[in-house]
Amino acid sequence: METKRLVIVAVGGQGNLLASSVLGEAALLSGVTLHMSEIHGMAQRGGVVESALVFGDARSTIISDGEADILVGFEPAETLRALNKCNANTVVITNLAPLMPFTVNIGKGVYPDLAELQELIRAKTARLIAFNAAALAKEAGNVLAVNMVLLGALTQTGVLPFSADNVKKAMKRKTKKEFLDSNLKAFDLGFAAAAKAA
Repeated sequence: METKRLVIVAVGGQGNLLASSVLGEAALLSGVTLHMSEIHGMAQRGGVVESALVFGDARSTIISDGEADILVGFEPAETLRALNKCNANTVVITNLAPLMPFTVNIGKGVYPDLAELQELIRAKTARLIAFNAAALAKEAGNVLAVNMVLLGALTQTGVLPFSADNVKKAMKRKTKKEFLDSNLKAFDLGFAAAAKAA
């Protein structure tokens, strides 16, 4: 199969690692080879968490600048920060609900304008799917399900070589039972949001 390179960026606590684990399980269910690595940074203190997932034949999990086929950002400023991983053919999915960094909260920094942020991403990539994933997670009944909303949007693009059914099976195996219904609903809302954006 053709190699696909995915970068996921988030702030610590947003569920990036669980999303990566679900994708890993979905790849296993689909018979797709996956190589994965993670950078945790200062995750527990609200720092960046980055996952690199390479589907198909690959010798390395490193995704160099300009190599990502798809970028998923759980937080808009982190999506912008990872834009160097993209190229003119990259599909970008981003949550538009910001988590203000400490420096912005104490008045020592300025958060990027969301409209300008989207213009910058559109100018460099093939396609941008941008929506408030936090609002959809809340609608699903679990404010922590931003990761599952974005997995739904990612699956809808068809860039990755597995079906929504296999992602949902993976969610059943990897997420806690008490959150499964809200996670599945969050996935469906994200899938629908990406379809609408198309």
